[in-house]
Amino acid sequence: MLTITALRKKFITGELTPTQVFEETMELLKIENPEINAFLEIYEDAAEEAKQATLSYQKDGANTPALLGVPVALKNNILVKGRKATAASKILENYVATYDATVTLRLKAAGAVIVGSTNMDEFAHGSSTENSAFGVTKNPLDTKRVPGGSSGGSAAAVAMGAVPAALGTDTGGSIRQPASFCGLVGFKPTYGAVSRFGLIAMGSSLDQAGPLTNTVADAEIVHNVIAGLDKNDATTIASDTYPALAEKTSYTFGVPKSFLAEGVDADVLAAFNEHLELLKDLGHKVVDVDLPLFEKGLAAYYVVMPAEVSSNLARFDGIRYGLSVDGENLLDVYQKSRAAGFGKEAKRRILLGTYVLSSGYYDAYYGKAELARTKMRTELEQTFKNVDFIITPTTPTPAFKIGEKEDLLSMYRQDIFTVPVNLTGVPAISFPMGRVEREGKQLPIGVQYIAPHGGDAQLFAVGKKVYDERL
Repeated sequence: MLTITALRKKFITGELTPTQVFEETMELLKIENPEINAFLEIYEDAAEEAKQATLSYQKDGANTPALLGVPVALKNNILVKGRKATAASKILENYVATYDATVTLRLKAAGAVIVGSTNMDEFAHGSSTENSAFGVTKNPLDTKRVPGGSSGGSAAAVAMGAVPAALGTDTGGSIRQPASFCGLVGFKPTYGAVSRFGLIAMGSSLDQAGPLTNTVADAEIVHNVIAGLDKNDATTIASDTYPALAEKTSYTFGVPKSFLAEGVDADVLAAFNEHLELLKDLGHKVVDVDLPLFEKGLAAYYVVMPAEVSSNLARFDGIRYGLSVDGENLLDVYQKSRAAGFGKEAKRRILLGTYVLSSGYYDAYYGKAELARTKMRTELEQTFKNVDFIITPTTPTPAFKIGEKEDLLSMYRQDIFTVPVNLTGVPAISFPMGRVEREGKQLPIGVQYIAPHGGDAQLFAVGKKVYDERL
């Protein structure tokens, strides 16, 4: 699949039409999706939208919306009116969305052809897309391995060449980690830059929707379409909330070296050090930074996140919508519906979240985690006075095998570099920094750049210079 930029050029010149691209996408999915399981639902009737886009290019040429005719996939926790929105959970197996999410509306307004909804970890609970009620998604680069999660279906959709862009949601790294595992660009915006209206919530103070693409330039195009104020989401911010920073020829990157001391695969660390040398060769400055609280983010995250999960999933009670199992009384309906509807990881996080919010433990756990979160923000603000970006590997390992991470702590540690970003609300981008060999396969690994609040445009600018220009 061509990039968005390349597709647009061919659409304008008439070398390709949106109809042709849509038909190629449908043919590819018929062959590949039964094995990869990237899509939960394929919208074959979107052919009409592709046809209308083709007619628009014939009439207006370049004077068309930014994504006109471009096929896009959406994670199945993003509402599309009239389509199933299950969040990959049996408790919402037959739920059909009654309205469009704001990001969906904005994609449609920009002319995107939404070709289907993608698989995910149930309610975004996971880092591998093994926790879906509708089967595991496989990594197109090595089908014995996971694509990452929870936006693994969206990552696989782009990596298999079905679409040039897909939307995921990122609560603790769920866009950036699958981007790393599948050799893609994944962008997590500043908290509030993109509306959460119409997203099935996991952690309301952590969630952000963002793009998975093949290039930084494509990620920027999609982000600029979906970002901005929304009257339906009071947490959204205007694009001019933060002052625009001048683009530089040389940036300063801060490396939290003590953060990399344990648990990082030797090959990943070697590739990361090579990337640091590349930055120096490109004229950038690399310095050490100390982020002791930022490095404790994983512990704080696994208190804050389950607490918000417990609250958000309380609405799925077997009464108002979704799965309902008959019982002898109201309490029996609640218990049986939730027992049958939620998977193991969802139940685990609900229990943990309910525990840390209970009256005897609120101050001991949740209160302290929120205090740590506040201090982490202050620590970052101080650090960003001396550096432009903080840089880490995106993940400590390349993609692991399906079923390999039976130890939960080992699974949760996959997010060690990504969760502090969500806790503090700053933006971050992941793009490939190399490949490592595993059992004869060349597996991609990603590097993560973290910027201050509102530094989304700066991440795109530096990413295009460091990554896109070297493709």
